[in-house]
Amino acid sequence: MTPTITAFERSPDRGRGLARDMRVRWALEEVGQPYEVRLVSFSEMKEPAHLALHPFGQIPTYEEGDLALFESGAIVFHIAERHGGLLPDDANARARAISWMFAALNTMEPPILERQTARLLEGDKTWYEQRLPVVDDRIRDRLGELSGRLGDADWLDGAFSAGDLMMVHVLLRLSGSGILDEYPNLSTYVARGEARPAYKRAFAAQLAVFTGKSQTG
Repeated sequence: MTPTITAFERSPDRGRGLARDMRVRWALEEVGQPYEVRLVSFSEMKEPAHLALHPFGQIPTYEEGDLALFESGAIVFHIAERHGGLLPDDANARARAISWMFAALNTMEPPILERQTARLLEGDKTWYEQRLPVVDDRIRDRLGELSGRLGDADWLDGAFSAGDLMMVHVLLRLSGSGILDEYPNLSTYVARGEARPAYKRAFAAQLAVFTGKSQTG
């Protein structure tokens, strides 16, 4: 059965591949699973039909038969468990890959999102100029630790896994900030993820939504 995911009808990222449906698209492309996309507006995301799929009124969601999932990490984990290619066969390596998925979402992403929130919503506050460097330093702390662990390896733990997929996509949120450039091995790591054919297909699919809506909107 072909799964259906939801995505923004008009994504705030303007087709840059930063919305969380990108993670799900990428995972599905990596495992070779066809999928359908249902675009939802911001108003539709708060309506009962969508709230039945995602209680917090966000995207993405994932529907396959009588299964409905929300939260990008849970969806990618489900895809990785159902299909080969995103989790190692070895039990210990598999557990480590799952740990990296959690690390991307629970350790790396929060301070990066805090920075985005500060820049988008708090730029006019009197304390903004003092707050942003503190947030950036917290990000640098995490990046330094991640950089030290990655070293000169291609991926976080042997072959590419769902852990790398989630980590690369989280780090992409720093694009344009200049912070990631301070860690050359992480910049190369992200570029390596973007170079994967599955990523390129997923990015093109998400970008097509924006460009299509821009031309008709």
